[in-house]
Amino acid sequence: MLLAIDSGNTDIIFAIFDGESLRARWRSSNDPHRTADEYAVWLTQLMTLEDLALGDIKAVVIANVVPASQHYLSALCHRYFKCEPLVVGEDGVDLGIEVLTERPSEVGADRLVNAVAVHDRYKGPAIVLDFGTATTFDVVDAKGNYTGGVIAPGINLSLEALYMEAAKLPRIAVKKPGKVIGTGTVSAMQSGIFWGYVSMIEGMVARIVEEFGKPMTVVATGGMAALFIGFTDAIGHHDPELTLRGLLKIHQINSPS
Repeated sequence: MLLAIDSGNTDIIFAIFDGESLRARWRSSNDPHRTADEYAVWLTQLMTLEDLALGDIKAVVIANVVPASQHYLSALCHRYFKCEPLVVGEDGVDLGIEVLTERPSEVGADRLVNAVAVHDRYKGPAIVLDFGTATTFDVVDAKGNYTGGVIAPGINLSLEALYMEAAKLPRIAVKKPGKVIGTGTVSAMQSGIFWGYVSMIEGMVARIVEEFGKPMTVVATGGMAALFIGFTDAIGHHDPELTLRGLLKIHQINSPS
């Protein structure tokens, strides 16, 4: 079985694949000080609930955007899974696509993994809209090559900034308000966040497609994506497994036949 690790700025996801089948997945906050031993204890307990054991894992693939976490994640693989992890972005790792940016080494591993996945699963020119700590729009051409993108503040970052910098504004949860025009502070803030992000999504997608010059498939993923599904025609597909499927594909590309 394959363990796929998606280590993001806020959360870290561990997923187990049995062939093409996603057997289990778990999400935790990403603490770069969490040791390999702590990860192992946590994983052992969760895997036991799924009738799995550490010894079932034969390979590990990692996409990590938090450099401080890599040492402990690698140690986890060496000590408990007895394998060398495949780490996206390291020398010798074949993505099966080209990165057509000014500085390919600066592109986040998660964004590259999403590019691999969207080409494999949807084909054609595409935009990956990833709702994470940042909200990113990543552009993939018809050949699957990563051509660039857009990085905007994430929803929770925007909410936290409002709370921290405006003395009279409360901390609120993200939700769709009943109407656009808020009749109170909370409803006005909810409208600004929700409909503001819908407007940004629609505006950015339209501008990207116009600049690219061809129709594009728009695929949304990330923890906050579900909030916007059904409220804008700009999103064509919602794929919560996109990054994990990209990790699986990269493992397959780099595995001996």
